[in-house]
Amino acid sequence: MAVNGPDQALNAKPTRQSLADSIYEILLNQLIEGAIQAGSSINIDSMSRDLAVSPTPIREALARLEATGLVQREALRGYRAAPLFTAEQLRQLMEARLVLEAPLARYACLNRTDGFLDALRANVADMRNLAMSSERGHHSQYREIDERFHDLIAQQADNPFLFRAYKSLEAHVQRFRLFGAMGASDMEHALHEHGLIIDAFAAADPELVYSQMCKHIEQVRVRSVRDREQINSG
Repeated sequence: MAVNGPDQALNAKPTRQSLADSIYEILLNQLIEGAIQAGSSINIDSMSRDLAVSPTPIREALARLEATGLVQREALRGYRAAPLFTAEQLRQLMEARLVLEAPLARYACLNRTDGFLDALRANVADMRNLAMSSERGHHSQYREIDERFHDLIAQQADNPFLFRAYKSLEAHVQRFRLFGAMGASDMEHALHEHGLIIDAFAAADPELVYSQMCKHIEQVRVRSVRDREQINSG
C-alpha cells in the first residue's frame, strides 16, 4: 500500500516527536481519504520506504491509531485498518452520541451568544458552498465541516465533563465518518437538519434544540444503515 505525500512529513529536520506527529497526521489523512481501505493490511516497511523515514515513527503512529480504534493489531500479522462497523456497533455508537450530544446542545442553547450563532451559520454556509461546487466529491471536506458544526455546539455547552466524554467518542465518530459510506450524498440532508438545529438555537428554545439534535442523529443512523445495505447488496 502506497502512502502519498512524504513531503508533508518531513521538512526542516523535525524532532522525533514532531516526526511521529507528522506521520500520525499523514496516516490519519490516508484513512480519511480512503487510501487505506477498511479492513486492509498496513505494511510498515512499504510505508517506511514511501515516506523516507525509519519504521519507528510509523509504529508509534500506528500505536496511537490503535488506541483510537481506527487501526487494529493482530498477533503475528501486524496492523490493519479497522473494518466497517457492524449494524449493532453503529446502533451503539448512535446511542452514545444521543446521550452526549443532545444534552450538550441543550446547554449550548442556554449559553448561546450572537457569535456562536454566527459561527454555526458560517459553518452551514461552508457546507452549502461545498454542495454547490465542483469539489463536491471531496468527502474529507464535508466530514471536516460536519465535525466542526458538532464541535462548536459541544464547546458552547461549557461543561468540561460532558465535553471530555464527547471528545472520547471522537475517534469512533471519525471511524464512522471514514468507513460509514457517509459522504457528499448525505450533504443535502445534513444541510436541512443543521439548519433546523440553528433555527431552534435562534428561537432560544433549549428543548427544541434537544429534540432537533436527537432527530438529526437518528436520521444519520437511518441513512448510514441504508447506505451500508446498498454497499453490501452491490
